[in-house]
Amino acid sequence: MKKFGKSQPIPRNEDIRFLTGKGTFVDNISPGNALHAHFFRSPVAHANIKLLSLSDARQVEGVHLVLGADDLLTAGIIEGLPFEVMVNRDGSNGAAPRRPLLAEGKVRFVGEPLVLIVADTSQQALNAAELIGFEFDALPAHIKLSSGGEPLHSEAPTNRAFDWSNGNETSCNAAFDRAAHVVHKTVRNNRIIVNTIEPRACFAEMVGDRLHVAANSQGVWDIKNNIVRTLGLAPENVQVTTPDVGGSFGMKAMSYPEPLLVAHAANVLNRSVRWISERIEAMLSDNGARDLDHDVAMAFDEEYKLTGYRVDTRCNLGAYNSDLGQCIQTTYFAMVLAGALNVQDTFLKVEGIFTNTAQTDAYRGAGRAEAIYLLERMMDYAARELGVDVWELHRRNFIQPEQFPYLSSTGEFYDHANYDRVLDRAEREADRAGFGARKVESRARGQLRGMGLCYHIMNAVGSSSACTRLTFNDDGTVSIYVPSQSTGQGHESVYATFLSDQTGIPKDKILVIQGDSDQIETGGGTGGSSSVTIVSNATLATVSKMVAAFTPYLATQMQVEAKQVVFDGETFRAPGSNLTPTLLEVAGMARAAGRSDLQVHEAIGKIDSWSFPNGAHVAEVEVDPETGKVTLERYTVVDDFGNLINPLLVEGQVHGGCAQGIGQALLEHVVFDDEGQLLTASFMDYAMPRADDIPMFTFRSEPVPSTANVMGMKGCGEAGTVGAVAATANAVADALWDRGVRLSDIPFTPQRVWAMLNEVKIKVE
Repeated sequence: MKKFGKSQPIPRNEDIRFLTGKGTFVDNISPGNALHAHFFRSPVAHANIKLLSLSDARQVEGVHLVLGADDLLTAGIIEGLPFEVMVNRDGSNGAAPRRPLLAEGKVRFVGEPLVLIVADTSQQALNAAELIGFEFDALPAHIKLSSGGEPLHSEAPTNRAFDWSNGNETSCNAAFDRAAHVVHKTVRNNRIIVNTIEPRACFAEMVGDRLHVAANSQGVWDIKNNIVRTLGLAPENVQVTTPDVGGSFGMKAMSYPEPLLVAHAANVLNRSVRWISERIEAMLSDNGARDLDHDVAMAFDEEYKLTGYRVDTRCNLGAYNSDLGQCIQTTYFAMVLAGALNVQDTFLKVEGIFTNTAQTDAYRGAGRAEAIYLLERMMDYAARELGVDVWELHRRNFIQPEQFPYLSSTGEFYDHANYDRVLDRAEREADRAGFGARKVESRARGQLRGMGLCYHIMNAVGSSSACTRLTFNDDGTVSIYVPSQSTGQGHESVYATFLSDQTGIPKDKILVIQGDSDQIETGGGTGGSSSVTIVSNATLATVSKMVAAFTPYLATQMQVEAKQVVFDGETFRAPGSNLTPTLLEVAGMARAAGRSDLQVHEAIGKIDSWSFPNGAHVAEVEVDPETGKVTLERYTVVDDFGNLINPLLVEGQVHGGCAQGIGQALLEHVVFDDEGQLLTASFMDYAMPRADDIPMFTFRSEPVPSTANVMGMKGCGEAGTVGAVAATANAVADALWDRGVRLSDIPFTPQRVWAMLNEVKIKVE
């Protein structure tokens, strides 16, 4: 019965309203009479607060509310923001300092909120902010990614938040002792700012005695739980909704103080209150990502088989723990530590460092992207150091098809795949055989040409179970209520397509309902490339339950026994009956008969293990040695995402992910000065990829259906970013290698590439 999607490249339903300006983003739906919230933020990275005077600000015309940390305490708001901590190597818990909604006694990063101002207009709120008296005793800023320096928190006197490890250090060291070849390197993964096209935003209003908050998030439940916990409201008196969302990439999934404070203001004032972040404000206060230093080593035997892999990481947590800040570069990183390679003696050690910067947390590919970047940069470097072709080095070390399901060194069960087949296809699609001729042609024009490979693997993680509900409406449509939240991925189209394919219900009759805590009481939101897999699995469970519920009713109409009634994916049939009704027709019959119990169907679907999407990215660049400019000439992707519902949407996800990975590799780079001031706080200073930085992509699917779920899906949302950073970086490294550049870290901006080339040139001269 199950057809797993027809895999047709169908355009997205939601594109029409987005392209015609009819999207319902927070700014579109905020009440016209809403008050404007503004946050006075710290202008310094580290200081003790001497004085915070709010009296003058409260006198400004149009100002309704001015709140500092003391006012929250008076109102009984004592809870801070939530987060998870790791268990240290010695068995103790990682540092867990309180993260307040508004700074208490001390500021710890530029942009930390100190005061909430609510006024009739945004200009009045800005006027009030200018009258706030803020006096402080400056403290040295700790920016370095190492322990030591002025402590940010008494709970972490050396600024080390945790010391965590995974693997058997003794057996890993023994593998290195036996090794015929050992390759060492220090690798830097630069910090980025997420920069969603729509900044973070929310509005709150009182509807009778209930609080309604709308926020552009990745799920309504965490925000609702935080509001209930922090403001002390009854759960039944809080509704959280999420309208259309203009990008998220993990950044909007996490806890922030602004929605909670805006909700408090609306509750206190009994007025609608709105807040929309400005771009510079977003760059200062949104969660950043990546920001890691690694000391890494690989051990190989005489046949260049990888026998040991050791990673020592320092990761930047920012000034406080964010929700998953301690988890991303530990448990998430470890999930794919060795990628697609067959090695069991691995050891990962991670130290988390507090610094006077904004928090870091999940960004597209969270943890897995960082792990694959490190692994694939090291494979490329090792191949060059050992004099082995990097493609051959991968093939010698791939997990083989007969080894699946494969238990990795970090305890993950990989579902079935064929990495060699994918890599072979990528080699053909990228025309690797013709690269030599293209390199010669580039050299004739004075250009350096390089090709870079990255073989990525990641796991599609998220909630292991989900509930969907199907409702047959009086107008002949069907509503499916889903526990995920689209932030641009096209969920409305995907879920409608999948349900239509499984049931025969016309796609234009299906309404996808998401983002409302009143209509969908529980859920995990969207994240980890798992939404479509989990929701589709739950949809199958709901469809099965619905068919089972309709069958006995329909048997009486057909005048046959229930066991004779079958559903073929589009219609019900039974021997001896000429009735062949569709689901919509059966629902209509039941409605006319007063069977309201057959109009709503709900079930929970569970997944026992994660799928592991994988693929090969091949980048080809030209480098101008006179200017250092890198031009990405060709880009090829061959992915194994298992069965696809809509290849067009998958390709779009890959393209967008690649653009973000290429952006980090070539352009994006966060810079703080020694005092913790963000020097890249605008698009004048922080370079985002543009259309002319990105080539046309070649994307091909080489699927091996997953054995981890009945649909055979593997997830795709983050894979583009996971593969693109290392592929692009390795291509530039290849171009520079012939000129003697050996130690090269991203981003490969023109200035940095020019400096690398000239530094080698000076040494040679």
